[in-house]
Amino acid sequence: MRLIVLPLAVVTLLLGCNGQKTKEKSKESTSESYSDSLAYTDEALLDSVQYQTFNYFWDGAEPVSGLARERIHMDGVYPNHDKDIITTGGSGFGLMAILVGVEREFITREQALERYEQIVGFLEKADRFHGAWPHWLLPSGKVTPFSKKDNGGDLVETAFLVQGLLTVQAYFKDGNEREQKLAQKIQELWEEVEWDWYTKNGEDVLYWHWSPEYQWEMNFPVGGYNEALIMYILAAASPTHPIKKSVYEKGWGVDGQIAKDTTYYGLETELNHYEHSDAPVGPLFWAHYSYLGLNPKGLKDEFGDYWKLNRNHALIHYKYCVDNPKGYKGYGKDCWGLTSSYSINGYAGHRPEADLGVISPTAALSSMPYTPEESKQFLRFMYKEQDSLIGKYGPYDAFSLEDDWYLPRYLAIDQGPIPVMIENYRSGLFWKLFMANEEVQKGLRKLGFESPETTNTDD
Repeated sequence: MRLIVLPLAVVTLLLGCNGQKTKEKSKESTSESYSDSLAYTDEALLDSVQYQTFNYFWDGAEPVSGLARERIHMDGVYPNHDKDIITTGGSGFGLMAILVGVEREFITREQALERYEQIVGFLEKADRFHGAWPHWLLPSGKVTPFSKKDNGGDLVETAFLVQGLLTVQAYFKDGNEREQKLAQKIQELWEEVEWDWYTKNGEDVLYWHWSPEYQWEMNFPVGGYNEALIMYILAAASPTHPIKKSVYEKGWGVDGQIAKDTTYYGLETELNHYEHSDAPVGPLFWAHYSYLGLNPKGLKDEFGDYWKLNRNHALIHYKYCVDNPKGYKGYGKDCWGLTSSYSINGYAGHRPEADLGVISPTAALSSMPYTPEESKQFLRFMYKEQDSLIGKYGPYDAFSLEDDWYLPRYLAIDQGPIPVMIENYRSGLFWKLFMANEEVQKGLRKLGFESPETTNTDD
């Protein structure tokens, strides 16, 4: 296996050389030399961060299920019994991260297949509620409450999990007999999710939660823009329990109100990020979670252009941090990106207009397809100047240079998008796999989406 984790001293040397010219070298050759060194360093750093974050879901997996732990705290300090709690949504990201491991030769295809068989076998027996998994599972397969009344099906987390499962299915479906069997089991899990049940007796909106104990008391209809677009697309695409187009238009689209965008830092937000406030943009995970498999390039519907939406979202965060209106230490072109993560005040949602001076590495790194140069600047900064903020599973979840704060802790939902979105930047792997699913294509067409992958209209 080739060297993956480039020694930091070498990285520093390559990054710090600044292409110093000798008497024999012209300015042009010096520039080319520096450019070549930088390109080499960037590739090595991309390999390194993908390897480290992949390992969260490989070496760091919960051993009984093979799925992702909600959190891994290198300091050994955990709330309650959280060390072995399994996250279903984060596991969806992890399923995809394991494929990064295969493609980048960190593990073999056979090793991945064995892990996926373990995972699918666990998911088949785990608690489900009208086909939807809960937010959290115990290694026994039983639900454990995310909050008091959140002890049933979680349709958003289920959508993230299914997105991952369908990419795995696409990867193995034309393989050997054993691989095809895995793909068929994934198809059965996908078909068993009762998306239409979560319209609460036929309303034109999807509800986030349902519990056999508390029924619909969580009362969270998912409408207006956030991280959950993939839930609506999968619900429309379901071959067994699909929703009607009106659920998307009236529920998610809020009868067209979602299209009422604004302009911030000179960039159009494309969609209205907050239905009930004037806040211009949300945390950056909104541009990541649904788009690990769903390709935003060329993706448009009656409400917006999704590449423009996500690219502008990332660029707004970048420009905001460069502008640094609150004067926080460290903010700038090398250090940017706000999203929900740990903070000095516990878990918090970070974004412009809700900024605590906390940078979350997943924000810039997972935006690599949208802002490659700006994201690489952040990557170099972390590995050259802030290597104390990097541990076994990559950059720690969050840090504040302003308050000289960080904890050696990780969250699955933050580490997972990093290797996946970097791979989408490098090869487009997951966009190719997910968008090749004919049922997904049919669902997109049903909702009025256009994309290069949905040109066939023979439904």
